Amino acid sequence: MSVPDQTKTKMQAAVDHFKTELKNLRTNRANPGILDNVHVEVYGAQMRLKELATISVPEPRQLLVSPFDPQTVGPIVKGIERANLNLQAISEGGTIRINIPPMDESTRKLIVKQGKQKAEEAKIVIREIRRKNNELVRKLKADGDITEDIMKKDEKSIQEFTDKFCKEIDDLFTAKEKEILTV
Repeated sequence: MSVPDQTKTKMQAAVDHFKTELKNLRTNRANPGILDNVHVEVYGAQMRLKELATISVPEPRQLLVSPFDPQTVGPIVKGIERANLNLQAISEGGTIRINIPPMDESTRKLIVKQGKQKAEEAKIVIREIRRKNNELVRKLKADGDITEDIMKKDEKSIQEFTDKFCKEIDDLFTAKEKEILTV
């Protein structure tokens, strides 16, 4: 695999990770993604919530968690509370309802700030990948494995990927910011 191909693969992985991070940011609407990192202790092991239940959105500000095994309702409620998402899980028979409280202005701004931080971290990862792969291309040139022309072409490709993926991160964040700030 050529160095530019490796660069593209690694940068795409960084963007995919950023997309996952964005899903975990709360918005004014109910989003099952905010429960992705919730772990529950059942059957003597730590399991992810989505391995134990289906999560649906019956109303714009409500999540409904339907456990596959009704005996796991109690541990799931505890797991949601331990996740520090500032959400109140209400057990109703074999299901769990989570009402998403409306966010005030300061909460929205705080969440946007967290999102901006995650976007910056993702761009730092991408620039680090660029730096390492440019060094690799220069080393290949110094060792005589590639010519000067190929080195220049590869460095240009690496820079194009860097610009493309940084722009994609900015676009993703801008869309998420708009979603968070919408009342």
